[in-house]
Amino acid sequence: MRLCSIASGSSGNCIFVGSDEANILIDVGISKKRIEEGLNDIDVSPESIDAIFITHEHSDHIQGLGTWLRKYPCRVFSTIETLNAILHVKSLGKFDQDLFCDILPGDDIEIADMKVKAFSIPHDAANPVSYSVVSEGKKICVATDIGIFTPDIEKELLSCNAMLLEANHDVHMLEAGPYPYVLKRRILGDNGHLSNENSGKLLAKVWNEGLSNVFLGHLSKENNYPDLAYETVKEELQSVHPGCLEITKLSVAFRDKPSELVIV
Repeated sequence: MRLCSIASGSSGNCIFVGSDEANILIDVGISKKRIEEGLNDIDVSPESIDAIFITHEHSDHIQGLGTWLRKYPCRVFSTIETLNAILHVKSLGKFDQDLFCDILPGDDIEIADMKVKAFSIPHDAANPVSYSVVSEGKKICVATDIGIFTPDIEKELLSCNAMLLEANHDVHMLEAGPYPYVLKRRILGDNGHLSNENSGKLLAKVWNEGLSNVFLGHLSKENNYPDLAYETVKEELQSVHPGCLEITKLSVAFRDKPSELVIV
């Protein structure tokens, strides 16, 4: 299996997951051109994308959906609440709504040799989910836009071989920063985003010796720095699992360009 973050940040998100027989995108929150360029960088044809899985309807996760579907029609999976919310986003333009496939948290969706599972996440959206992907005995997980980590999220991440995990903000930077009070409360709330410290705590709870790669993703441009996210998560993780980074490669996903292609 292959994992690549084409873009991950508060301004746009798109994650590629591939197996021997299938290729999918998780979220399309950047332009069609940038997705095409990112896929070309890892030698994946845009025409080979079999399906798109949407986590929720916020613009940084769907803004490229309309233009993508008009050129590369494929099935789009998400909860019915998310799909209904997407239909009200006029900026996406017209596309074939018959491509939409509604799912429930806990559902397993088979795409060729992949099994994609949706799991609920606490976020201020219609009915948000994130996804794990299993193929040939390997598992890749994507978990962002999480206000708090729940037992269900922990359970889903426990057996991952590679993951992209949110490390959105540094709490002190956010509290001292220019955001309005209401927005700060939203981000810090149970339906907001995962801080660097809590990202490290979650990773420490789910780390296993089969976990080869972890990308930290969905970093805030205003309230975080890549080095700060990395060091904070690293400290939390190593305090529980000394020496674990000899087994697991920890890195930060880029905001505006593809990150390393990981093969598990």
